[in-house]
Parts: sequence; C-alpha cells; structure tokens
Amino acid sequence: MIEEVVKQWHAHMRGELKNGLDILLADDCVFYSPIVFTPQVGKEITKMYLMAAGQTLPGDKKDDASEKKDSSGKFRYTKEVMSGNTAVLEFETTVEGKYANGVDIITCNDEGKIVEFRVMFRPLQAINAVHRQMGAMLEKMKPE
Repeated sequence: MIEEVVKQWHAHMRGELKNGLDILLADDCVFYSPIVFTPQVGKEITKMYLMAAGQTLPGDKKDDASEKKDSSGKFRYTKEVMSGNTAVLEFETTVEGKYANGVDIITCNDEGKIVEFRVMFRPLQAINAVHRQMGAMLEKMKPE
C-alpha cells in the first residue's frame, strides 16, 4: 500500500493530483514538525503545515542555466526506503543560500490514507530559517 501512497505523493508534489492533500490525508492524520514541539492532529492542520512547507521549501532559485540539475538548489527527493506501511523519503534543498536536507517519514493505513507525516530536517541554520519563513507563511494562511 505505501508504494501507491508514495506514487500519489510524488504526483501531488508535481501538481498532477488535483486536491492531492484531501485525497491523501486521513481525517485523523498527525503531523510532526521539526519546528513545533507538539504533534499537530487532524487533516486540516496537517494540510496547512504541508502547504506552508511547499511555499517555504521550494529551494532557492538559481539563474545559471549551465548549472547541473542536481545542484540547482531546488527541493528534490534523493532516496526512498519503503517497508510495510511506512516510507522514508530523503530530500535536499537550499534555504537562504545554505544546503539543507532531511526526511519525510510517511505512514499510511490499510485504506491508503496518510495517518502520520513526520519531518526531520538539518542543519540548525536551515531549521532556524525555515522556522522564520514557516511562521510568516502560517500567519498569512490563518483565516481572518
């Protein structure tokens, strides 16, 4: 089941899965942030965090067309490990000009819905930058 969930996750990340988070996330999904101490429980809060991350972690834009794709600084997955109902997806990106990497740990239920999304991220300078950026993005996303 996790293989299909990861396939759909990648389609969502490419913008090819309309309403991707609504399709992928279980109503009782739990999001574990590298920034926030407490788990964030529920589909709506998980969606908010994942959408904010999508806005703050696309990576720094590079203008040099001769640069290799792998060193473009944009967010990309580099490794996948799947077992049972859990996948670990390693990613790389840049944050404020600094290399950063981490993992998304995704757990699904038997219905193919994500029930847990855990993010681990490094190094500290990148975490601090993401903390600032995510805080600003989440503030902008709050309903008025």
